[in-house]
Amino acid sequence: MPARTNPLTEALSVSIPKIFDQVQNTTANHQKNIVALYKIHIDASAFTESVHNGRAIKLTGERNFEDAFIDMVCRVLVIKKGASQAERVVKFVGTYTKYLNEKAVETKKEDEADGDDDDTTASRFVARLLKFLVNGFVAKDKIVRYRCVRILAEMVTHLGEIDEDVYMMLRAALIERVHDKETNVRVQAVVALSKLCGSEDASDVNEDEPTAVDVLLDTLACDPAAEVRRAALLNIPLAPHTLSVMLARTRDTDTVMRKLVYSQVLENNCLSTDHASMGAAHPRGLSISQRELIIRNGLGDREPAVRAAAGSLLGTWVDVARGPTKAEDDQAIQKDVIALLKFLDLHESTIAEDALLSIFATRVDIFEHLEFKDDYWRELTPERAFLARVFVEHCIATKDDAKLDACLPVVTHLAFQIQNAYNAYLDDTDTAAAREHEVSEEQLAQEEDARLDQEFIIGELLRLAVSLDYADEIGRRKMFQLVRDMISQEVLPDSLVSRCLDILRTLSPNERDLIRVVVEVVHELRDRDAADEEAEAEKERAEVATSFGETPSAGPSSTQGGLRKPPREAKPLSPEEQVRADALDLRCLSLCIGMLERVNGTFEENSTLEGILGELIIPSVKRKELTLREKGLVCLGLCCLIARRMALNSFQLFLSQIQAAPEVLKIRVLQIVFDILMVHEGDFLGRSNTGGERIIEFLLHILSVEDADKVQALMCMGLAKLVLSGIVADERVLKSLVVAYLSPDTADNQELRQCLSYFFPVFCYSLSVNQRQMMQITMPLFEQLARATRELEDDQEMVSPAQIIGMFVDWTDPQKAFDVQGQRIDNGIHIDLAADLMKALFKDDMEKEEKKVLCQVLGRLHLPDTADDDKIRTIKLLIHNLGTRRPLRDTAAKNALAKFDAALSKKYADKLADFSEEEYRQLAALKDLFEFLDDIIPVDEGEEIELPKTRARKRRSRSMTTDTTTSGAEEGSPATSAASSSKPRSKGKGKQPKRRRVSGSDDDSDDHFLDNDATPAPTRTLPKRAASAKKPAVPQIIDVDSEEDEDNSTETTPVPSFRREDPNRQQTGSKTTERHSAGNTTFDSIMDSEDEEEEDEVDDILAEE
Repeated sequence: MPARTNPLTEALSVSIPKIFDQVQNTTANHQKNIVALYKIHIDASAFTESVHNGRAIKLTGERNFEDAFIDMVCRVLVIKKGASQAERVVKFVGTYTKYLNEKAVETKKEDEADGDDDDTTASRFVARLLKFLVNGFVAKDKIVRYRCVRILAEMVTHLGEIDEDVYMMLRAALIERVHDKETNVRVQAVVALSKLCGSEDASDVNEDEPTAVDVLLDTLACDPAAEVRRAALLNIPLAPHTLSVMLARTRDTDTVMRKLVYSQVLENNCLSTDHASMGAAHPRGLSISQRELIIRNGLGDREPAVRAAAGSLLGTWVDVARGPTKAEDDQAIQKDVIALLKFLDLHESTIAEDALLSIFATRVDIFEHLEFKDDYWRELTPERAFLARVFVEHCIATKDDAKLDACLPVVTHLAFQIQNAYNAYLDDTDTAAAREHEVSEEQLAQEEDARLDQEFIIGELLRLAVSLDYADEIGRRKMFQLVRDMISQEVLPDSLVSRCLDILRTLSPNERDLIRVVVEVVHELRDRDAADEEAEAEKERAEVATSFGETPSAGPSSTQGGLRKPPREAKPLSPEEQVRADALDLRCLSLCIGMLERVNGTFEENSTLEGILGELIIPSVKRKELTLREKGLVCLGLCCLIARRMALNSFQLFLSQIQAAPEVLKIRVLQIVFDILMVHEGDFLGRSNTGGERIIEFLLHILSVEDADKVQALMCMGLAKLVLSGIVADERVLKSLVVAYLSPDTADNQELRQCLSYFFPVFCYSLSVNQRQMMQITMPLFEQLARATRELEDDQEMVSPAQIIGMFVDWTDPQKAFDVQGQRIDNGIHIDLAADLMKALFKDDMEKEEKKVLCQVLGRLHLPDTADDDKIRTIKLLIHNLGTRRPLRDTAAKNALAKFDAALSKKYADKLADFSEEEYRQLAALKDLFEFLDDIIPVDEGEEIELPKTRARKRRSRSMTTDTTTSGAEEGSPATSAASSSKPRSKGKGKQPKRRRVSGSDDDSDDHFLDNDATPAPTRTLPKRAASAKKPAVPQIIDVDSEEDEDNSTETTPVPSFRREDPNRQQTGSKTTERHSAGNTTFDSIMDSEDEEEEDEVDDILAEE
């Protein structure tokens, strides 16, 4: 028996390498070599040895074959990824494993006597190969780990039956490799684990241990490498519990990943493999929110490839909407589209419209086969009305006149359709009101849904009516009268008011006629009850007349010029009458808002508006009810947009409403304020207007003290618009926006962050002037924000100083500036920024890590080919003196600075050829620089400067915006910015408002490099330098009288006024005497006024028109 061992080993060492040598060259001979290798394997397994006196058998042949096979595999493990020969060998190993297990199954079926014996040649070979590969999972060499996992991933689907212990060992090893530091290893581990999880039983997993699917889903959501997430997406089995995580990848940062979600995961799984049943991703099996998420993210993606994949998916949805088996007829395509629309929510969003337009654009065959004949309009459903309206609008947008003429209904026919639908809606409403207490809640909900559907159908028909051709005069008159009658009824839903006004604007020859019609309707609604009462009173007076020929007294005066005279004596209304009157006023205000939104002319050109302004809008502004006041303020704001004088008189009113108003009303008023500032920019924020600065201070103050996320986002959006449009060029506004963007208190305000993340690149790259403005505030803001990162509380998060200065460098990069015709790109911005960075390195109060960050960012600055000689010399002198006067202690910082110095010297070798500090001292242009350098006392060698320990204790400091907005008032203006005033905070148990925690004195944030004194070391005494005493700020306080303010608050927030301060001041030591001019004017609120003088102030708004 021992004599047979050597020949077998020798034979295997020759035959097996020969096979592997052939399979590495081409895959064409794999099948032939698999059969040959299997024959060798079977022959080798026949060689055995008897041990323990014949009581056991040693499988010598199998052992030798496995050793020779593993030896060949070991030669592949050290080959790097990308070698085609190694990939062919890996594929051969996986294919041979599959072939071996298939043969084992066939043998097992033939030999039923040994069916219970699971220990076969194939199982022993697979188990040993798996253990060998698992041992390679922990190898130090990343290539070996990759190859081991790669071979296992190729084998895992063909393993056959393996022992439980081997399975658990394999599962644990793969889960560990999923978190490998190498991306390639993680990719193969995810592929192998996803194939293994199909046979996993959740009951066999410990409670505290995640399942394989959970590990893969976590990898899909959190792995930093796109390749790993891609592998997880394509290999995780699609099921209801995995679908939500996969749909979240529609917002992945990788474009290919987002595209694969639509093309590979969703579209390929709409139907089953045999197309006989619905698949896991069929639209019928998804929820409405999931379908809308898919459409919204796909069609709204910034990449055309992703949008195309989403459009292709929607086309597939149309094909499968009615199921895998459907009847084909002439209207099959139309039924398919309507079936898809039933899966979407048509009422709440525009997602269904976007989907339909995408289908029309990507599936031209669907668009061409849609027809709208007379029978289509007989039984309208929400889906049918919606399809017709979107189809017509698409034809108009694409100027497809042929299809438009074929599908548009006759005007008169559509008018009768709208009338019938509206009458049916009124009948159902009356019936439901009468049966309200007689039916169950479920039936009431069904009836309410039916009424909503009817309302939606009417709205779609009204939107369709806007696109009709009104050359037919009879149809035009019918539609005009119908729409006018509809808006004059109180029961018309608010959602249909704007639709009716759109039709009136289309049918009216000019804006004056539109305003006249709406004002008449408003007067009809408000006068209807009064007219009924007067008619009854007139009838009574006629009945009691005693003189022959006596005529009854005249009734109420008729409307003249659109104005209605108010009754002399108003009777007190009952609560029910008051509720009805308020509802009428709300309807009238809604009509006015819709009308004013569609008017572009001036207020003076439409004198008819004066009547509703005095009788409806102003009284509504005075009301205490929030809804009435809100709509009244919106109407007044819209009037101000078309009336310059009214805007000037009413602007203080809007500012006063911001103080103590609820969040909903505050948002509305702020929108009005920013709209007025955008429309009448020269009257409020012009250079010649002295009140513009006060307005900016007030807005910055609101931003600094506001706690509501929506209000903060609206403030930043409004200020960003003003800055981007060039209306506001105040440096404090830009600083406040940067601070709000990076503040830890706005970390959860995604609306604010998204708005500003778009604003800053657009603002900076649009003009070089904007980049220079950003460059000028870079260092003061960096010091302020870096100080804030050191004072963060435990539950706060903020970007690091390296990220902060990196953003500033990116925003000020002149290479990214847009090339605008007529505008020159300033390539020297980073040169000036380099000088500012270098001057900051001389400061003793700056942390070592912050200096390191500044040194490292120097290498990212753009050095133009041509630059000013004096600026280059300035930077070179600063680098030279930094090494002698304030040498850096950090090695990384010194290396980064030396690298920048070398790059600068190489780039501008001709300008720095004869570098001599003594010669540069004679240049007048560098006089200020040398004064700055001479003020810096060199540090002795070995001397350590003790920096203030800012982290000794946590403290609460002033608002971030406070530091920013007050810096500008210290030097130029005697007045302190309103943004620096603090707001009293309650100390109760309630929720504390958020405050931005970037602290620091105004001295630090506003110092210029040329005026900075170095912080002295403890053992030195610097020479005393005279410094001018700062003038204290004079707060500007405006009294705002309102009942709410008097009842709910004890202190009013300052409101900017347009009065001037008395410049005469006397200052002795720390005492300051302030004198104010006697001509100061106070603007009061007209809200909740009870005093007659306040009522007169509202009337003055009209009198000055």
